[in-house]
Amino acid sequence: MTQPRPRHDDARYSEVLLLPTLSQLRRRLPPLLAGITGIGVGIGLSVRARFGLSPWDVLHQGIAKQANLSIGVVVILVGLVVLLAWVPLRQRLGIGTVINTVCVGLVADATLAVVPRLEAVVVRLAAFVTALLCMGFGGGLYIGAGLGPGPRDGLMTAITARGHRLWVVRTSIELSALVAGYALGGSVGAGTVVIALSLGPLIHLALRRFHLPVHTGTQETLGE
Repeated sequence: MTQPRPRHDDARYSEVLLLPTLSQLRRRLPPLLAGITGIGVGIGLSVRARFGLSPWDVLHQGIAKQANLSIGVVVILVGLVVLLAWVPLRQRLGIGTVINTVCVGLVADATLAVVPRLEAVVVRLAAFVTALLCMGFGGGLYIGAGLGPGPRDGLMTAITARGHRLWVVRTSIELSALVAGYALGGSVGAGTVVIALSLGPLIHLALRRFHLPVHTGTQETLGE
């Protein structure tokens, strides 16, 4: 008799292809790079929109203000620190983890260098909506590539792998980052609430659409 499917199988999204072949890289690197670029662009646009940053970026901006660094540099430095939390969680490191840790902050700073300060409310609103979509679908694209999550999403996927809903875990982690960032002087606004409540579900939606399944070893599945 066929076993009933579980109510949800979000843990499969945390699977990482540790030793990808060249053909697997050709398939998986494009969504990985597109997703990471989307996240970096989203961070930059959210700063320019000035409706409030994502919870993690409230933390990044707060640290940046205190340390007199660019937000992109802080994104990289915080990512390196968060990687230390992976040790007790036994989260697996992949190629995507390294690329994410280094590149998201660089793309964010590049976006801020290209996009000037926005003044018109309509333009700022458009930038905010674009930022939210970039971060949500960017997260789903690069995690779904199966080459390893970034430092912050590694926390999310490691906890999700223990049987919790992905969007619930994401929201919980980001709300914690929000509190710390606000204490350090990061920008909080109505947009922060929107991002905190909607980014997790957006990533979940994108993962369901773009996830490339893998086994826990080095072989890929043929489909879902």
